[in-house]
Amino acid sequence: MTQAGYRFWGIAFAVAGVVAFSFRPIWIKLAYAVPTLAGHPVSPVTLLFLRMMLSLPFFALIAFLLRNNEPRLTGRDWLAIAGLGFVGYYLASFLDFVGLQYVDAGIGRLIMFLYPTLVLLLSFLFLRKPPARRELLAFLVCYSGIALVLSDRIGGGIQGKLFVLGVLLVFGSALCYSVYLVAGSQMVKRIGSMRFTAYTMVVSTVPAVAQFFVLEPLSALELPAAVWWYAIIMATFSTVLPVFLQSEALRRIGPNQFALIGAIGPVSTAVAGALGLEEPFGALQAVGAALVIAGVLLVSIKRS
Repeated sequence: MTQAGYRFWGIAFAVAGVVAFSFRPIWIKLAYAVPTLAGHPVSPVTLLFLRMMLSLPFFALIAFLLRNNEPRLTGRDWLAIAGLGFVGYYLASFLDFVGLQYVDAGIGRLIMFLYPTLVLLLSFLFLRKPPARRELLAFLVCYSGIALVLSDRIGGGIQGKLFVLGVLLVFGSALCYSVYLVAGSQMVKRIGSMRFTAYTMVVSTVPAVAQFFVLEPLSALELPAAVWWYAIIMATFSTVLPVFLQSEALRRIGPNQFALIGAIGPVSTAVAGALGLEEPFGALQAVGAALVIAGVLLVSIKRS
């Protein structure tokens, strides 16, 4: 394969992976919109359980195939993987699932897209890496954009309070994922991203399963076929597939170009939400989203 072809497929994998992952909040919102047999929406606990269990066989297979890779993991490594899996995949996912009950998919994805700025903040607080002037400007641009997007949605009454709760929950999800990235960065370099992702995804299934059996009866799995289909698509198309595609894309085109392509994510979610879920997406939201994307790119793309 020529160098041009190699890069072309890297870009294609990146676009496909980003778009597939960006559709996750769409499937969640669609699943919530389907009444269960009991007449109420599926709970976040049940939906997270389905997503984790349906994606588990794929990640377990990857973990099994990579089990003999070097370096061998120590007991301390396994404790770190368990802790990071809990924070970065279980807790981050749970907060996102609960928050999306109260906010639009487009807004939820835009808030999650802030995680590079949170990584920068955590690196400053715990790794003593002071932000550069360009990165401080990115903070200002990003959070001005978020304020603009939320400005006409925050109001009084129960709906306004629930919306704020949803925003805070999704932001908490982004913060948990940022903790996972910062704390796991050295381990990723040492054992490889695919291996680390597979292991943390497998261990993060344990609290999701335990939570389901503690809080929900088995009858909670008696769901309409549509909910099962949304869960299957979310677990495969928007969880497992992006991991493979993005990993290969990073190898072929590098993090800078991948960060540029990652800006497609919030846009594709907003467009799909406006078309499929009839979520509002006016000029105010468009300008705010553009500011957030510009700020994140300013943080994510390193100068050569």
